[in-house]
Amino acid sequence: MTKKAVEPSGPLIPQENEEDQVLNLSLRPKRFGEFVGQQRLIENLRVAIQAALRRQDPLEHVLLAGPPGLGKTSLAHILASEMGAKITATSGPAIERAGDLIGILTNLEQGDLLFIDEIHRLSKVVEEFLYPAMESFEIDFVIDKGPYAKTIKFHLKRFTLIGATTRAGLLSNPLRSRFGMMYHLDFYGQEDLVEIVKRSAAMLGVTLDAQAAAVIARRARGTPRVANRLLRRTRDYAQVKTTGRITAETSEQALTAQGIDAVGLDALDRKVLRTIIETYGGGPVGIEALAAALNEEPDTIVDVVEPYLLAAGLLKRTARGRKATRLAYQHVASLKSAETSLELFSTSAS
Repeated sequence: MTKKAVEPSGPLIPQENEEDQVLNLSLRPKRFGEFVGQQRLIENLRVAIQAALRRQDPLEHVLLAGPPGLGKTSLAHILASEMGAKITATSGPAIERAGDLIGILTNLEQGDLLFIDEIHRLSKVVEEFLYPAMESFEIDFVIDKGPYAKTIKFHLKRFTLIGATTRAGLLSNPLRSRFGMMYHLDFYGQEDLVEIVKRSAAMLGVTLDAQAAAVIARRARGTPRVANRLLRRTRDYAQVKTTGRITAETSEQALTAQGIDAVGLDALDRKVLRTIIETYGGGPVGIEALAAALNEEPDTIVDVVEPYLLAAGLLKRTARGRKATRLAYQHVASLKSAETSLELFSTSAS
């Protein structure tokens, strides 16, 4: 059942339990003034909102694309707040039948926002019902069958659809072309992530050194959601192991204990690189073969692992599959060197 103003958790959010999700909601920015990063996108949205408010028109339909955790859901709720509108949030997989979508659309009031997360996962039948709803704000619903079939036309109030997707390439051209504004969210830079970590630490009531914020930001994979998760894990470590103050040394120890290395890779990231290099000779290797070797779902690798590895220059896609880059070889070699040193230290200590 779809609920008002409640955002769904995405299907591929790693290492995030229910407590993390609730905390993450509390750390979300509520207005544009609180949103850090993505400055060009934010400025374009500000202009669109101001123009729509002056015309007293609903905002045009908006498509937000990008890897998980970059702020698509937050931006949808900020748009509703800035427009002074009500938002209804759901997700592509939750709308199983055309009747579900009709029920949602007919309950929308003038100027309301409908947010559909993972919109690329809508079924074809449901997607086709969206076309006239987005374009002319009406839908045709067929009842009965054969000679008794009748078409009922529903006239909708003007609403704004905000679609979010991690796989923009899977959207059909007819659906994509009906969005008036399309934006792609990029990974965040170090400075923006430091500001996000500091803001979240203040909201959580955590004492955080500037150097510690830089350590967490450096290992956050360019993603605010990951930065907030690492901050919470570092806070836990500091409260149990130290006085509670998060220093650079405490951050390094906490994140190392969590299996996060110096460039932000976790165990699965390193496993992917090692499999490509050691099992497949550096590639190229197809995604299905790679997923089978790792005993992971292909979607997990494509949606969660690959985007950051590609952005960090550790992986590249070719027509024949995925290949490890020179940086990936260097990183894996450094990991092996560190492991060898640790083994030698353990042996001498014993």
